[in-house]
Amino acid sequence: MLIKNIVLNKNANIKPLRALGYHSRSDLAFHRELQAAAQRYLQQHNDHRFADLRFYVKSGILILLCLGSYAISLCGNLFSLNNISLNFYIFYPIFICFALLLAINIVHDASHNAIFKQVIANRWINFWITIPLGLDPDCWRVRHIIFHHAHTNIRYYDLDIEENFLLRQTPYQRWYPFMRWQHIYWPFIAAMTFPALIWGYDWLDRFKFTRVAAKMRHQGSKGIGLFLLSKLLHLIFTIIIPTLLLADTGIGVSTILGVYLASQMFASLIFVVLILGTHWAKATFYLAPEQGNMPHGFYTHTFSTTYDWYTRPQWINYWLGGLNLHLTHHLFPHWNHRHYSALAKIIKLTAEKFGMDYHCITATELFRYQQRFLKSMGANQYAKSST
Repeated sequence: MLIKNIVLNKNANIKPLRALGYHSRSDLAFHRELQAAAQRYLQQHNDHRFADLRFYVKSGILILLCLGSYAISLCGNLFSLNNISLNFYIFYPIFICFALLLAINIVHDASHNAIFKQVIANRWINFWITIPLGLDPDCWRVRHIIFHHAHTNIRYYDLDIEENFLLRQTPYQRWYPFMRWQHIYWPFIAAMTFPALIWGYDWLDRFKFTRVAAKMRHQGSKGIGLFLLSKLLHLIFTIIIPTLLLADTGIGVSTILGVYLASQMFASLIFVVLILGTHWAKATFYLAPEQGNMPHGFYTHTFSTTYDWYTRPQWINYWLGGLNLHLTHHLFPHWNHRHYSALAKIIKLTAEKFGMDYHCITATELFRYQQRFLKSMGANQYAKSST
């Protein structure tokens, strides 16, 4: 998810990666036991894997809070100090933060078709819910599901760990002396991820500068049309309307652009800390074999690269949309996040039975592991790795 390095050559031949799978027999017994336990859980509760009324209520609350904070930010001098309107500076960043929570709670699940049973309904809601934040839902879906989920922490396959010459994220990337301080400056790089994705890499992906383009759902003029429409709606909603409505308050377009950028950077930092640290923490990275599949199974791979973690107070977990139970999400990506707490308990019991290494750590431990990892990579030390 951090800013990635891409060769900007439209005419370059972007060679697709070969298909890469896992040793299917390695985790077969664990797979059967885990899936059977998950199905028993559904049967016992007469339930399904999709969203329920509680999810819809939470989503409705987040939508109202997002639109409400947006509306207050445009109310001129509702709150002022020394004739300076404050409500825009206070409530516009809040609006962007709620847009992030909408993406975490709705877009993430919808991308995995885990809200509605009808695939088209998940695609429809994804298009509209991503407009306040500005990320293109199809570009993000390809990066997240096709590249990251299927190939977590595998060099060249997982786009979230692409070399960027600013942070050394794996033992296989080049080291520069300034990276000794990456554990200090990395929040700024993380904060620039959303602006870079929204106004940079989404465009590169859509216009075929990257491997992402070939995997997108809509190609040709239809894909470009939907992409440009979503970006235009985002621009109208976040920049043009505030510029028009706040013209009489002394808040000009340059100020609006500055607050927009700062708000996006803050939201980006929060998101990257929540999601990427779960893969940094274990510091296990892989090279794909020259031929054939990975020598281990998918479950072994996921346990070696991903953590579950929790916050205190634990009610915060509910509003994180399941991001904290990230190992659980990787094992059950097509289940709505309302099930993750129950599924995490099932995973823990099944892992103990099969000797799998399952841990659910605290948020404090997660951040401590992140810092330890960044210091290790920045000192040009090889963290735990595998080929």
